[in-house]
Amino acid sequence: MAFLEDGNHTAVTEFILLGLTDDPVLRDILFAIILCIYLVTVSGNLSTILLIRVSSQLHHPMYFFLSHLASVDIGISSSVTPNMLVNFLVKQNTISYSGCSIQFTSAVFFATVECFLLAAMAYDRFVAICNPLLYSTKMSTEVCIQLVVGSYIQGFLNASFFTLSFFSLFFCGPNRINHFYCDVAPLLELSCSDVTVAVVITSISAGFITITTVFVIAISYSCIFITIMKMRSTESQYKAFSTCTSHLTAVTLFYGTTMFIYVMPKSSYSTDQNKVLSVFYMVVIPMLNPLIYSLRNKEIKGALKRHLGKKVYSYGNQICKTHSNDNYQV
Repeated sequence: MAFLEDGNHTAVTEFILLGLTDDPVLRDILFAIILCIYLVTVSGNLSTILLIRVSSQLHHPMYFFLSHLASVDIGISSSVTPNMLVNFLVKQNTISYSGCSIQFTSAVFFATVECFLLAAMAYDRFVAICNPLLYSTKMSTEVCIQLVVGSYIQGFLNASFFTLSFFSLFFCGPNRINHFYCDVAPLLELSCSDVTVAVVITSISAGFITITTVFVIAISYSCIFITIMKMRSTESQYKAFSTCTSHLTAVTLFYGTTMFIYVMPKSSYSTDQNKVLSVFYMVVIPMLNPLIYSLRNKEIKGALKRHLGKKVYSYGNQICKTHSNDNYQV
């Protein structure tokens, strides 16, 4: 049942996700591409987490934050990608009211946590470059845990505000969402109730998250750039700046896309453009983050080579032992 009688209104109990395209050939192509992206996202981020856990050389605050960022990237992608893949395979992809709220809430939760983790990583780089003598004190294990736990708490609070605003909406008319997942903008457009309270709550909550995290990142990097410019050695400047390039790239990609979607006026871009950008920051960026940090980070590449070398060495020893035993038996 797509509708439920509620007094004088007909309440919507499920939604239809229109997805990215109706072209059957394009749907098959996109299914293969996005499936590959999702597999790379999960495997790449899981590999990052495992590598950081097993490598003692990577037991530093920056990589502690990176391991949680990788976990959050898996969560962001998993909150929308599996349902999107189903949408490519069926003629009409329906999602229940509760399922829509879960997808909506999980996407908001993980996106919020990522914002605060990126801000925490910017603060970590600030302390490492601007106050290196106090780094071990200011970025102690307790402080790192507090920053990560605080990020998850903020994610929970922001997701709670968005969930309350979702359940305050009443849907009694069209139930076709022109998107590949339950996003806030198309849901507000479908609501037949007054959306003023929901818009105010979500705007204040999202605005607070954005302003707070962007402020921390901007101040941190302003101080970093000033400190780097004061360094006399070009080599020291290069080394200091190289430790920030991966994080700056991740911040630019994430905030650049999300701000364009949620801050720019709706009249400046179409719904199709919105969907493409949403695919980029919900599906593609979680895949790019482990590649960005592994390709531009010497410590991660070094740890990966060491562990791969150990496996190759142990595998070679097993082969040699096997041949030795066979020769002995002969």
